This record gives sequence, C-alpha cells and structure tokens, in this order.
Amino acid sequence: MNLKAAIFDFDGIILDTERVEFETWNVLYGERGVELKWVDWSVCIGTAGAFDPYAHLERISGRPVDRADLVGRYRAVNRERLAGLVPMPGVVDLLREGRSAAIKLAIASSSQTEWVRDNLALHGLTEWFDAVLVRNERLPAKPKPDLYLAALEAVGATAGEAVAFEDSMNGIAAAKAAGIFCVAVPNAMTRGLDLSRADLIVGSLRDVTLAGLAHKLAGNGRGR
Repeated sequence: MNLKAAIFDFDGIILDTERVEFETWNVLYGERGVELKWVDWSVCIGTAGAFDPYAHLERISGRPVDRADLVGRYRAVNRERLAGLVPMPGVVDLLREGRSAAIKLAIASSSQTEWVRDNLALHGLTEWFDAVLVRNERLPAKPKPDLYLAALEAVGATAGEAVAFEDSMNGIAAAKAAGIFCVAVPNAMTRGLDLSRADLIVGSLRDVTLAGLAHKLAGNGRGR
C-alpha cells in the first residue's frame, strides 16, 4: 500500500461531539428563553474563535450573562451528554485496518488538548493514535494547514502518502492547503455546509476502507 498515514479530524469524525456541543448550548439558551440557531453556530464548526456563545446569548436575550455560573452549568450538562457517546460509525473499523496495515494514525483537531485527550480517554480510544495534534499557540486552528502539516511531520509521511477525514469546510480547506487527499464525511451538524472542495464525499466512514483509498491515491499518481 502507498498509504502511510490516515489523519482524522476529531469533533464530528471520531465522536459526535459537535452535535453534543450545540445541544448543550441550546439547553442553556433555552433556560434563558431563547434559541441558538444552527446558522449562527455553524460558523464555528471546524475552527476556533469564530463564534462567542456568551456574547451571542447576551445579545439575543437582552440581558447580561454570569459567565462563571454559565461555565459551571455548561460543564455539568455537557459531561452527562458526552458520556453517552459511542465512536462514529466506521471509525473503529478504519482504526483496526490502519493498525493491521502499519498505517500511522493521527488526529488533527482545532479543539484544545484537554478536550481531545479527555474525550479519547473517556471512550477508550487513546491507544489507537500515534500522534494527536491540537490547536495551541504554535499551531493555529483550521482552516490554516498547520495542524495537518504538523501531523504529517509527527508520523513521518508526505502529503501524497496521507489521507484526511473531515466533516467541515474549515477542515477540508486545511487538509487541501496541506496537499492531502481529503474525504468528507458530513454529519447531522455539517450536512448543510458546502463540502464540495473535498476529493471524496461519503455518507459514513463505513463506506470506505484504507485499502480502497490507497488505490485511489495510486490511481491519482500520488503516494509514490
């Protein structure tokens, strides 16, 4: 196989955390008599800093928010919902295939270290990955390509030897800017987004195999 690395986005690809985040905020908004609309939330999917739910809540509710109190309430609601998640369909099968074929497995996420590592640990997924790259002072969020470039370096692969799995416009833009073949897997939170820049769009990770993607790379003259 010419494929040496499979790099996964985290939120919405490994676990359905994007939906949980949106639903959690809607619980908090609802407690204050307002609604968080998907069209407002969608700008922050796959990136960071594009939407401030506290400021938005203050604006549409017309009253100030006690952020410290809201953070505590958010954590309580979110923790309960996250605990009930299972890996997205097809994820574990791809991880098993990658491990069996000695393909390096990595995560490139615009979320922060604590969020990604805690959720991987909570769901018993940590040991699958050879590298976990997250947003920090050195690695800016997607759509910049830095996270993907760092992931390639961490696993010792070139862009032509890797495939990326994404669910958002920002993530696809980052993968493509890094020169990586990108598979888009829309979910309940991202089906309304324009994912057409991806090289391949599938309904679920169950619809692909790493072996099949390796053949696509080889057919495109990549991964050599």
